[in-house]
Amino acid sequence: MLKRFLLIGKVQIGLAIIAMFTLAAVFGPWFSRTVLEMTPQQVDYMNLTGSPPDAEHWLGTTSQGQDVLAWMLHGTRTSMLVGFASAIIGTVLTVVIGAWAGFSGGFVDRFLNGTILVFGNFPTFALLFIVAAAFQNANWLLVSIVIGGIEWAGGARQIRAQTMSLRGRDFTTALRTVGESRARIILVEVMPHLLGVISPMFLGLIAAGVNQQAALAFLGIGNPSEPSWGLMINWAMTQNALFRGLWWWFIPPGLALCLIGFATTMVNFGLDEITNPTLSSKRMKLMRIFLREKARSTSSHSQKELTAS
Repeated sequence: MLKRFLLIGKVQIGLAIIAMFTLAAVFGPWFSRTVLEMTPQQVDYMNLTGSPPDAEHWLGTTSQGQDVLAWMLHGTRTSMLVGFASAIIGTVLTVVIGAWAGFSGGFVDRFLNGTILVFGNFPTFALLFIVAAAFQNANWLLVSIVIGGIEWAGGARQIRAQTMSLRGRDFTTALRTVGESRARIILVEVMPHLLGVISPMFLGLIAAGVNQQAALAFLGIGNPSEPSWGLMINWAMTQNALFRGLWWWFIPPGLALCLIGFATTMVNFGLDEITNPTLSSKRMKLMRIFLREKARSTSSHSQKELTAS
């Protein structure tokens, strides 16, 4: 199954983009300091008005003479850290609460389901805005905890529904009969059946975490000493980069945010093809060929009948 998954073109494109940003997050600051010999705070006093991309500054400079590529490389680390950390936190909460609620039943299920519904009906961004604003200059870890602690409710409902259907299966009933603990049944027997739901959920939470962090940074919430894509867009907006024609300042972070969403969507399409064979691109291609040949043969048969008549 893994081989089939990795051979899907959409998955290869999505994973390549995610890998590119992950490598930039890991090695970007080192590349900026060692190869480019620039930091986000370093000022080029010869380009204080904002210069377009050239041989010295590959993505141009800001209106303060700071290198945009250096900002992008350092900002990628912050944005990707928040994306992955918030996705891990949100996925853990989703799986633990959703699976425990669905498998337990009774009062535990009602209590946890009520908690899920309460969190699911919160205005997510408004609550995120309030919590993050309460912690001025919050670092990436605190922002990740806040995002992950809010974004889990929607997925928990799906996990609960899937677990409730698995709770009544023969294999789980047999395990309960022989005295297996509930935790072991959930972790060892039920969890593999939920991977088809957890995997796309985790990818979606990565994109959600990156975008939520960018939105908070765009609104000026967070640590201004930690470069991020949202902070770049915030400063570009406050310095009127759009009206001054400094497109190289705000397009790279905006494009990066779009690519992260595009990459996770492509991988999710590949997961859909694996978990739902009716959506397989190979199967759909064969179906189109079959329908085309059928239409051609029908047309040819009709022409022969007309000629014979």
